[in-house]
Amino acid sequence: MTATPFSATLWNESERWSRDQLVAHQSDRLRSQLRYVSERSAFYAARFGELDWSPEDVAGLDSLAELPFTRKYDYVESLSAAPPWGSAIAADPESIERIHFSSGTTARPAPLFWTGGDIERWTENYARMYYGQGIRPADVAQVLYTFSWFVGGSAAVQGLQRVGAASIPAGSRDSERQIETMMHYRTTVLPATPSFVFHLLEVADGMGLDLRDSAVRKIVLGGEPGGSVPSTRSRIQDGYGAEVFDTYGSLEFQPIAWECTAHDGMHFAEHSAVVEILDPVTDEPVPDGDPGVVVLTHLHREASPLVRWWTGDVAVRDSSPCACGRTTARLVGGVRGRADDMLVVRGVNLFPSAVEELVRQAEGAAGEYLIVLDETVKDPVSGYLTGIKVRLEARSDAPVDLGSAVAAAIHARLGVRAHVEVVAYGELPRSEHKAKRVVHV
Repeated sequence: MTATPFSATLWNESERWSRDQLVAHQSDRLRSQLRYVSERSAFYAARFGELDWSPEDVAGLDSLAELPFTRKYDYVESLSAAPPWGSAIAADPESIERIHFSSGTTARPAPLFWTGGDIERWTENYARMYYGQGIRPADVAQVLYTFSWFVGGSAAVQGLQRVGAASIPAGSRDSERQIETMMHYRTTVLPATPSFVFHLLEVADGMGLDLRDSAVRKIVLGGEPGGSVPSTRSRIQDGYGAEVFDTYGSLEFQPIAWECTAHDGMHFAEHSAVVEILDPVTDEPVPDGDPGVVVLTHLHREASPLVRWWTGDVAVRDSSPCACGRTTARLVGGVRGRADDMLVVRGVNLFPSAVEELVRQAEGAAGEYLIVLDETVKDPVSGYLTGIKVRLEARSDAPVDLGSAVAAAIHARLGVRAHVEVVAYGELPRSEHKAKRVVHV
């Protein structure tokens, strides 16, 4: 069902609220949500009971610091305690209209649940995002997220329908057919993972096609880091001749943040969640500009509400005004990585995305890479990393010193010693969904 936007640039009037208005809304919703959760969720009722704490004690957003984090293993244990719905559910099973599962990249796949009201609110969030990226009823969007278990595909389609755009739920397989469909229906928008749109560039080249000749004008990236990595973003923009937007979401909260047409970071969905950026060691808030772990609390969720959900994702917040007129804080520089994916090499904190930036800007590199952690880069006594091994694909015209050049760049920019192994184009595995960039051998 198509809805009427607030203005030519804003989907909802709340996007231009003052910070005081927004915080007042969040505080009011937080009290209501915590009251609902304590009454309806056995998991949270038990947690809050242990603290001798009541939702009526909430004085404002700072009151969240009194509550414990909810981590993935806490949620998985709640499912095991009362299968199949778990003890964290806060709605009657008869009211559940949708079940989606996690991708299982960091733990056993786990379900979350949605009522009709939850689905309506997520649809509105996606509509805000797509409208804010300039997507309109005249657009044809070919949704390249997987529709098997993963939440992103169906949520994208619903948001696109809400703004009035035509959507093709294409999924992430049959690469040649995707390109043929793109050209035949003059697709204008591609919501997809960075790795898959990158892969389609290679497939199109093999078909003798230049995707700059397609009608694609906007590419909305999500599902994995990369959309804010400058070299990855530049190669996608140049390959399609299209405007690129990064987004950030998860099964538990979607979307969390999205880029607007000002391209100055991703706006947090602060109307529907409280966003904390915390030091992963001290659990204390970090100032704007410093990296920390994203911690989220639902403000209006019925079936699977989460309080202080520890995402594990590392990001930086900027609360300064955006040129687009929206007043929400922004995630800048993209998601840096996961706190549990961070590599520590001789005391240097290293995220795979930092390596990706250097690999994809290297002359002669095809773009695909893999970080291999084996015995050759570990101290034989302590097991600590002394460096990294990188496998990267080379184009046929790559210079003979490609490997040494990338190794030198990694050492100069990141302060880490690297052994770079250059392999032939096509030798590394491709991903149709979330690319795996680090392997332990």
